[in-house]
Amino acid sequence: MDTLSAKDARAVALAAQGLAAPRPAKVDARAIKGLVDRLGVVQIDSVNVLVRAHYMPAFSRLGAYDPMLLDRLSHRAPRAVFEYWGHEASLLPVALHPLFRWRMARAAENAWGGMRRIAKRNPHLVSDVLSVVASHGPIAAGEIEPAMEAAGIVPKKPIKRGKAGWWEWSDTKKAIEFLFWSGQVTSARRRGFERLYDLPERVIPQTIIGAPTPTEADAQRALVERAARAMGIASEADLRDYYRLPLADARRAIADLVEEGTLSRVDVEGWRKPGYLHRRAPAPPKVDPDRAALLSPFDSLVWARERTHRMFGMHYRIEIYVPQHKRVHGYYVLPFLLGDELVARVDLKADRAAGLLRVQSAHAETHAAKPRVAAALAGELSRMAAWLGLSGVEVTQRGDLARALAKVAR
Repeated sequence: MDTLSAKDARAVALAAQGLAAPRPAKVDARAIKGLVDRLGVVQIDSVNVLVRAHYMPAFSRLGAYDPMLLDRLSHRAPRAVFEYWGHEASLLPVALHPLFRWRMARAAENAWGGMRRIAKRNPHLVSDVLSVVASHGPIAAGEIEPAMEAAGIVPKKPIKRGKAGWWEWSDTKKAIEFLFWSGQVTSARRRGFERLYDLPERVIPQTIIGAPTPTEADAQRALVERAARAMGIASEADLRDYYRLPLADARRAIADLVEEGTLSRVDVEGWRKPGYLHRRAPAPPKVDPDRAALLSPFDSLVWARERTHRMFGMHYRIEIYVPQHKRVHGYYVLPFLLGDELVARVDLKADRAAGLLRVQSAHAETHAAKPRVAAALAGELSRMAAWLGLSGVEVTQRGDLARALAKVAR
């Protein structure tokens, strides 16, 4: 079994994730599509205190770009990207659609509890909702019940209405989400952050819809192989987590890929368990020590917190759901990558009314050289503010990096 140093492992991972090479001079639709294909999954999240999470990975890797370029890939024909449960709610290369049909087929067993229960207890409602999508799509979840009433569709069972609260879904919302999980409907586009549903055959390219459905084993092997290429170096848990595969299925897929020579086991310095390298993985590159990037909490480089600590030594936690008085680093905290190290974290807010990117706290990692980190971070914050259409950066005096950052940010 080969051995890889911790530094080389970081270099391999950063290169695979598109965070080692210089940013291009210009970012066009081809560059955005290439990045989504390279990553294989871009996570979506609703929090908009800074910018929607799915827009951040391209900025982190490519620099300033028009977010409409990403929207067009998933909102307009011929679509190159579709939305489904990849890691969490995710944008995925459309070529991966056949590889997720096994997950769609398992919806009755594996979808979230409320979806499964509505499909079992009120299949007539699920059928009614599907018929509304077929006749009215693209349609938002909140428009389905009025459309049913207008069409004279009388539910066989009373429909439970939703309540105030993030996950207090109505029966209709549960039904449409079951249809989405099971692949009977898909997202045609989003209106703001509201998903508009339609039939897959009206959204997904016909060449993809008509593509053969692989066996579960073949699909899962292909997903593990994609994950290995996207991560560069990965543990078994990393490979499984990238597309949230069942444990037994992931282990079988990894074993098959090792046996056929697609993956090889390696010892990685500091890792308790073996890592896996794709056979096409390049030699560890030299990472530019001045290459900088702010990373979304939902970026595929850092979304697995144990992996983030194992590779970069950062105990990173998202504190959105932590009561304010218990937060250590802030509400929406982004790790800051400099060279091959995570050197700081900043709590950011886009104050669009004031036209400012607010740095609500800034903390350096213990090993970081604060003057150098502050200078690099100030440059990246300035680029982000410009990308978001904000006129400047304002740093509050919270965190051990704040004073040095404020000084250079001025």
